Amino acid sequence: MGHTAGASGEIIVGVDGSAASNAAVRWAAHEGGTRNIALRLVHVAQAPAVTNVMTPVPTEFEEWQDTQARQVLAEARELVAQVGTETGAPARIADADIYHATPVPTLVDLSKGAELIVVGSRGMGAFRRGLLGSISTGLIHHAHCPVAVIHDGPVPASHLPVVVGIDGSPLSSEATDLAFAEASRRGVDLVAVHAWSDDSLFAVPGVDWSAVAAGEAELLAERLAGMAEDYPDVTVHRVVVRDQPARYLAEQAQNAQLLVVGSHGRGGFAGLLLGSVSTALAHTVTIPLIVARRH
Repeated sequence: MGHTAGASGEIIVGVDGSAASNAAVRWAAHEGGTRNIALRLVHVAQAPAVTNVMTPVPTEFEEWQDTQARQVLAEARELVAQVGTETGAPARIADADIYHATPVPTLVDLSKGAELIVVGSRGMGAFRRGLLGSISTGLIHHAHCPVAVIHDGPVPASHLPVVVGIDGSPLSSEATDLAFAEASRRGVDLVAVHAWSDDSLFAVPGVDWSAVAAGEAELLAERLAGMAEDYPDVTVHRVVVRDQPARYLAEQAQNAQLLVVGSHGRGGFAGLLLGSVSTALAHTVTIPLIVARRH
């Protein structure tokens, strides 16, 4: 099957049968059922890396891949149905597709017009683990919609808050909007974190750091202004801290059910601190992570 852009408003779910993938399917099913958004299940079967570029992949191998893929998708459908039974809010499956292609470009293409794309944090076995890690990283930097990265660990308690990292960038604003919506749907508090500096930068001479701190607190207040009117049901806890953003957000994630961040920092001086935060968090936190990206 060739590349086909995802239908507008769907949740795209990358599936491969691994434990993390199954966790991603369950999480997406809950999200889709709660938000009344259809799911599109996608399995990307990649040709083996050892295949000579001048030698076509044997037909038998593709047939074997198709058989495996159909089984994986059938199991994913069962998981979606199970979640619907458990929650009483079943998610609709718009389609279940098999692609013989390279995973990242295929999923990036499918993300066009999608509401969200969901993937597991690890693939099948040790060899695949690195591959799927590169998939989540690739999507974080290139997808056309928000990306959810799901781990196969214990499911966080439903009373825990949503945490959002705010740095003042445009994508941070989108992350803030997304986080408020998620906290409202889940009926929990929102912890808005602005970790604004790295300890090592305090060696820079001639900088009035108290003024910088006051300015950073004002930035957070500005970013949250008006959100209380849009989401009066969400209690917000503001945290302004001098710390490495990835480290502090990872700590906050230990007592949260969902972490939301933007995919890029605000550039320049701050970009030095924030450019790799989303990637670092995707590989360190164990709770669901949503990385906001522009549609």
